[in-house]
Amino acid sequence: MSLLSVQGLTVKFAMRNNTVTALNDISFDIGQGERVGIVGESGAGKSITGFSILNLLSRPGYIAGGSIMFDGQDLTKLSDKQFRTIRGNRIAMIFQDPMVTLNPVLTIGQQMVEQLQAHRRVSRKDAEIIAVAKLREVYIPAPEERLKQYPHELSGGMRQRIVIAIALLLDPQLIIADEPTTALDVTIQADIMELLLELCESNNVSLILITHDLGVVSQMTQRMLVMYAGRIIETGGTREIINDPQHPYTQGLINALPQQTLPGEKLRQIPGNMPALSAIPPGCPFHPRCGYAVPTCRTVRPELRRHGGSDVACIEVERLHGTTPHKVDYA
Repeated sequence: MSLLSVQGLTVKFAMRNNTVTALNDISFDIGQGERVGIVGESGAGKSITGFSILNLLSRPGYIAGGSIMFDGQDLTKLSDKQFRTIRGNRIAMIFQDPMVTLNPVLTIGQQMVEQLQAHRRVSRKDAEIIAVAKLREVYIPAPEERLKQYPHELSGGMRQRIVIAIALLLDPQLIIADEPTTALDVTIQADIMELLLELCESNNVSLILITHDLGVVSQMTQRMLVMYAGRIIETGGTREIINDPQHPYTQGLINALPQQTLPGEKLRQIPGNMPALSAIPPGCPFHPRCGYAVPTCRTVRPELRRHGGSDVACIEVERLHGTTPHKVDYA
């Protein structure tokens, strides 16, 4: 049985003149202790997926269909009061910027103690002991002193370690990490990701890693979902997809990596841009940017089907492998 099972999830935003679809019938499962990456360009629907699971969608966004089963319980059916027993307790989230997560007017100790006492019947003294233990777990030096400090007194890397410690405070079953190293220096990013991987493995915690960095996904996850315009267009084992991508978009993302070009060469960019939610084309949403597009791609929405080592949503996937793309008009 999966720890998390998302089936047919559809998220819409009610705008002034029309309603747009941000997630279009997406489905995936995550087992206990499994690590899954969600990748794609900005606007693909990665963060909306994480927010939907935790019921953090802001108006005018709403879940229009589908189910989110967590440990046998449909999260879409819970009241706000019921959800508070899940969010931050059994499912934790790590956001991009730790300064958004941490309250600037409260000490680290106050925030960690409040988090514990909101979900557990513990004294302040016992809560502080647990907080110190979690800070040690993420290799924070002099943790007793850190409890007395405010977020602005700490470095960016230290703040993100504390955010991870807070996420682990209540021993969650699932962590959703939304671009957890975006705001950090490159030299610190690797340390944070290595720490997160170590903690998930040692505590058997499931992880959803939302990122645009395929290099991080290849090192951190066992399976990955590639999203485009609110749909999952390829899914499978991380190693299989990285080594043999089936969808033209996935191929484009991998080919655009700097290490795929020689020094002095231009990066191999995917032509065009992600469509706006109000202007998603019919058929395959990627067809205006795809070098393999045929007229059918403009009218037929491809469904996920097995090809190679992954499930891929592309009607031309057989022709794509081993052939040369024909020219299309990207205008």
